[in-house]
Amino acid sequence: MAELKEAPEGASALTRSTVWLENRFPTLFEEYKKHMSEYYAPKNFNAWYFFGSLAILVLAIQIITGIFLTMHYKPDANLAFASVEYIMRDVPYGWLIRYMHSTGASAFFIVVYLHMWRGLIYGSYRAPRELVWIFGCAIFLALMGEAFMGYLLPWGQMSFWGAQVIINLFSAIPFIGPDLSILIRGDYVVGDATLNRFFAFHVIAVPLVLIGLVVAHLLALHDVGSNNPDGVEIKAKKDPATGIPLDGIPFHPYYTVHDIVGVAVFLILFFAVVFFAPEMGGYFLEYNNFIPADPLQTPAHIAPVWYFTPYYSMLRAVTDDMVTVLVAIVAIGGVVGTLFGGFKGIWKWAPLVAALVAAALLKVFDAKFWGVVVMGLAVMILFPLPWLDRSPVKSIRYRPGWNKWLYGLFIVNFLVLGYLGINPPSPVGTLVSQIGTLFYFGFFLLMPWWSRIGSFKPVPDRVTFRPH
Repeated sequence: MAELKEAPEGASALTRSTVWLENRFPTLFEEYKKHMSEYYAPKNFNAWYFFGSLAILVLAIQIITGIFLTMHYKPDANLAFASVEYIMRDVPYGWLIRYMHSTGASAFFIVVYLHMWRGLIYGSYRAPRELVWIFGCAIFLALMGEAFMGYLLPWGQMSFWGAQVIINLFSAIPFIGPDLSILIRGDYVVGDATLNRFFAFHVIAVPLVLIGLVVAHLLALHDVGSNNPDGVEIKAKKDPATGIPLDGIPFHPYYTVHDIVGVAVFLILFFAVVFFAPEMGGYFLEYNNFIPADPLQTPAHIAPVWYFTPYYSMLRAVTDDMVTVLVAIVAIGGVVGTLFGGFKGIWKWAPLVAALVAAALLKVFDAKFWGVVVMGLAVMILFPLPWLDRSPVKSIRYRPGWNKWLYGLFIVNFLVLGYLGINPPSPVGTLVSQIGTLFYFGFFLLMPWWSRIGSFKPVPDRVTFRPH
């Protein structure tokens, strides 16, 4: 048995309590040191690094407010909408809890999108952080599932019809689609069975998965260390005497205090929305969702909540004409690969054969099916990003200048797709979304080529404190 520590003479009650607890639960203090006071993070973090901590804060807000909402919510098709009204009107501070939860859903996606953007521009997915990125993408996928299932629970018009449209998309999957749709709904139409299933997944199953993935994400991050705006590995330069990275500082107290600034600004903005504009012009809470679900009356325009609209826009972009264009692109790719791919012998014809098979598949299945595939691939393509990027440097600071314009165009394209997904389809909107979809996938699929070309700046040995 290890020797018990003694509190100093005249120590405060808090110090004595801490020593008592450390003697009986040393693992707690060892983990605290490993992940907080003795976890050395790069000393040149900037404002982009607030969003990881903010994502954890919003997750905590969602869990706490969700628990209180569950106390009064009724997962019954006849009572769900009325129970939400009861929470808003009769439960003490129920309106505040509900608005915090609904605003928190949008806030979660805002901070996660910004967190992912920071990882993209600084190359935080590159070795040795591939698993950190993969866990992060899995969190994003689980978050989308959590948001979609929670979206149905208010049982308003847009919730009901949005769920109806999205679930019906699964019926486009060949052979298993119709049965899969029934399995998800629990019935032939969205109803009480669907509501209970989504409630169970939203309240119990998906949050457990989400919390597990967040823990795995943080553990993987702290094992390999945080990236920084320069993309420099601080573990490569250590103090010979102490073994501490020369460009590292303890996460606590430096970055815990540093993050208080970001948390304070975020909470001001968050509660400004909660108190003064919880609907956010119909983007956070759609006006149709203040109407009880009516299976007999379809809204004039059905669209998902704003954080899904870029992917919904890609889904709508896949028309029969778009499939024909894709066939042409695949055919050209097959010919180019055969002529200039450098394959030898019988493998010389592999690109052409693969292109013919892909073109045949594109024509065998209808545009609705390929729309579902494109929407799914738009998320799944994020997972192999560490292996698609072949740039000799991590951070955008040291990449060719035109890379910054390309990344900027990518984010503008994503925002335009989101805007088009909110609005009713139109010929011009469909054309723009088709171009945007091709650009989105081209950005990733051509990354092994374009990420290697251009003039790269030399990366410093130590971290810096100014933008480049």
